[in-house]
Amino acid sequence: MPDLYSRITAFPTLLAAFRKASKGKRYRADVLAFGANLEAELFQLQHELQCCTYAPGPYRHFTIREPKTRLVSAAPFRDRVVHHAVIAVIAPPLERHFIPTSYANRKGYGSHRALRRFHRACREHPWVLQADIRLYFPSIDHRLLTAQLERSIVCPHTRWLLAVILANGASAGPAIDSFPGDTLLTPLGRPRGLPIGNLTSQFLANLHLNTIDHKLRAFPGIRACLRYVDDLALFADRPEPLRQALVLLRSELADLRLRLHPSKTHLHRTAMGASFVGFHVIGGRIRLRNHSLLRIRRGLRHTAACLAQQCISQNQAWASCQSWDAHLAHGHTLGLRHRLFAPYSFACGLPASTPLH
Repeated sequence: MPDLYSRITAFPTLLAAFRKASKGKRYRADVLAFGANLEAELFQLQHELQCCTYAPGPYRHFTIREPKTRLVSAAPFRDRVVHHAVIAVIAPPLERHFIPTSYANRKGYGSHRALRRFHRACREHPWVLQADIRLYFPSIDHRLLTAQLERSIVCPHTRWLLAVILANGASAGPAIDSFPGDTLLTPLGRPRGLPIGNLTSQFLANLHLNTIDHKLRAFPGIRACLRYVDDLALFADRPEPLRQALVLLRSELADLRLRLHPSKTHLHRTAMGASFVGFHVIGGRIRLRNHSLLRIRRGLRHTAACLAQQCISQNQAWASCQSWDAHLAHGHTLGLRHRLFAPYSFACGLPASTPLH
């Protein structure tokens, strides 16, 4: 892949990246300012990239509380254009090496396809090991990720650009976890963390676990291996292969300076029910998890309040409900959808008669 950088910095790539980065955000102030002088802005960005003088700007940090509390870091718009250009070029050749059941941040994949595969695996196999990586994005070690990128990408300028993007979002705070051989100064010499909210962060976080995906998938006795970001599910016909795979998983993650979440890692029979990507699968049925239901109920109340205050239009309120309905339709939730939408006049016509996939 020696010509990657020339493709990243090509004007058509940057123009397409602008269109992707501005999708759904066209009327935001930073997008309007960039688009008002689009050609000059893109040529300036192209010049900085080609001369290797590009320097990303500071992040804007804010906290979201749905579906759980987390710190989100928003890059300046011109940097988001660069992120889209980078991923548009490097993702296709690297994704060819991903396992087919890695579902996050890939075109044509996503959480709903992951749910369907998870549902099928629960019907086909009696045992499941579910694992979640503790504080995955803040814990990703830059040295280890950079070494992985150097093995995957031979283009030096592309590696330079990725290093610049990584360094701009690095954390050097107190260590989240300690590992054998660490000292009090280890965190200062090992920058870590990918900002949640970056397109590059999403892709690199997916890439970082790719080697582990292949090892788990090939492990003797494992019948299915699924991953959505840092949520893993392994299926087998007996519990012993899953116990052995858990030992391997812990060892491989320690090599990446990562740890499993102790309360979100468990081995059990699929007949007991299992949760994945916001749904709960039990008895062959796909139900919505309680925290997801609470989030949608809050969203409906918020939409109703905004509509009453004329902050949004009737069409905007209906479109919001339609997106929730489409999400819920991936489970056995027809009765639930009727109960959810019935009190709201702006949800007239919902639930739609979308069949369960």
